[in-house]
Amino acid sequence: NECNHVCLILDSGKYIVFNVILQLVSYTKEKNAIMFTYPPPGSVTSTGLVVSSKLPRFSDLYTLSIVSADPKSISAGRPVEFTKSVTQWFTKDGVLVEGLFWKDVGALIDDYAAVPKKKK
Repeated sequence: NECNHVCLILDSGKYIVFNVILQLVSYTKEKNAIMFTYPPPGSVTSTGLVVSSKLPRFSDLYTLSIVSADPKSISAGRPVEFTKSVTQWFTKDGVLVEGLFWKDVGALIDDYAAVPKKKK
């Protein structure tokens, strides 16, 4: 049926257009973000967090950062990050020592919680 072919082509075109729009939003707004959070229940802060991760091509330096989802908010903490060589978390045989990685992540979270809030 000719109508089915035209509808299929139109639907495919809409899918492509919306997919391109989503990719542009992801590229321009989310950048290296791997996680967005809401404020913790019962928390005095009104903003969530954005956790970002970056490992450039051909580099062993991994960067993990935590920033407020609303950096202009008075309850926003200052951004914190660490950059370390990924070789510090792996054995000679290439096995991830998960405890070492989570220790560094925990220290980063503690740093974010300890940093004084912005003053307006």
